[in-house]
Amino acid sequence: MNRKALSLPILISLVIGNMIGTGIYVLPASLAEYGSISLLGWLVTSIGAIFFAITFANLSKRVPKTGGPYIYCKEAFGRLVGFIVAYTYWLGNLVSVAGIAVASIGYLGFILPELNANGGGYQSYTALLLELGAIWFFTLINIIGLHTAGVVQLVLTVLKLVPLFLITIIGIGYVHLDNLPAFNLTNHSNLTALASASALTFWAFIGLEAATVPAENTPGYKAIYIATVFGTLITALIYIASTLVLMGMVPAAQLANSQFPFADAGKILLGSQAGSIIAICAVISGLGALNVCILIQGQIVFAAARDRLFPRQFAKLSRHDVPIAAQLLSSSLVSLFLIMTLEPTLLKQFNNIALLAGVLALFNYCLTALAELKFIWRKRVPVTKKIFRYSTLIASIAVLYAFIMFFSFNQKMLVMGLGAIFLCIPIYFFTVRNYEPT
Repeated sequence: MNRKALSLPILISLVIGNMIGTGIYVLPASLAEYGSISLLGWLVTSIGAIFFAITFANLSKRVPKTGGPYIYCKEAFGRLVGFIVAYTYWLGNLVSVAGIAVASIGYLGFILPELNANGGGYQSYTALLLELGAIWFFTLINIIGLHTAGVVQLVLTVLKLVPLFLITIIGIGYVHLDNLPAFNLTNHSNLTALASASALTFWAFIGLEAATVPAENTPGYKAIYIATVFGTLITALIYIASTLVLMGMVPAAQLANSQFPFADAGKILLGSQAGSIIAICAVISGLGALNVCILIQGQIVFAAARDRLFPRQFAKLSRHDVPIAAQLLSSSLVSLFLIMTLEPTLLKQFNNIALLAGVLALFNYCLTALAELKFIWRKRVPVTKKIFRYSTLIASIAVLYAFIMFFSFNQKMLVMGLGAIFLCIPIYFFTVRNYEPT
């Protein structure tokens, strides 16, 4: 493995670039229906994400191997749990790739009427072809090599941050408190509305562990820690500030029905041409996140295949340290998923994909935090020292946050997520249980 393939700047761009994808550009419209209580949803999710980020960073020191959540859970709980995490983490990543592709191409609807799902000229199959084209383009980039994919990511991350900073800084002067929606626009209690908004915002933090997955291609623990923790903190601040400004700029009714809220805000600030430029930047932002997710999908399959939890052929690396077979399999399945979930309304398709990805990611994050507690408990030190140490507190809060968040997802998404999780058990016993790692 090449330890120089992913430097610290590239790792930071992986973390920020994976989280700041399409979520922040699309979610303000999805959250507008909840009211300004959704800002508290961002805050709650941000705090939980920070605890997860620190836990992941600590685990990267304990288990400095490629695989992220999969390798941590396998080392802590054994091959069955490792298998379940590998498959559900992989599946969640595939769902995320699909969601990012949908939202990225959707933002082009600001410029091209045939991609505007709210217009009469919307062509769903044209959108589908562009989504598939984006997925396979970045699959090719990742097949060329990890370093190439990392450099591309660094450039895309810089480009994606420009419109966010532009709208947030300039937009402060255009904020009107009258535009802010009522605190709770739902017919439910404040607690229920807050939980629902938090569940949706959780999508935007999926990928905070990006720097831990290709661990053997990084400079080591310190670089992973800095990238993971500070990348998550920076991202959280950007989310909260930009959403607050956007809600204060765009009237609530308009925002709730917008397919491209940041482009609408750019139009308010600088005219229609600026809106088009920001729409293009939003597409670039989504493509940056797409690049990272495609990088991760290959790495997780490679790590599991190396331990004989996936077919052995997926553990083969090219001369540029790329698991080509794993990448081709993953992108093929994403393509099939996009075709099967095609919806006449883009925002509906995006919301369903985001929630399903959130359930699967939350499950794996919870198990990862429990793995950290298991590692701590294994140490031969007094019980009181185990209980009161800093890492125990961080991981415990992360687990508690995960359990609370599970109740914020709707029943349909929980059933789908649990179905995918439990399906792994018979697959394990009938396929890979008798294979020993080499």
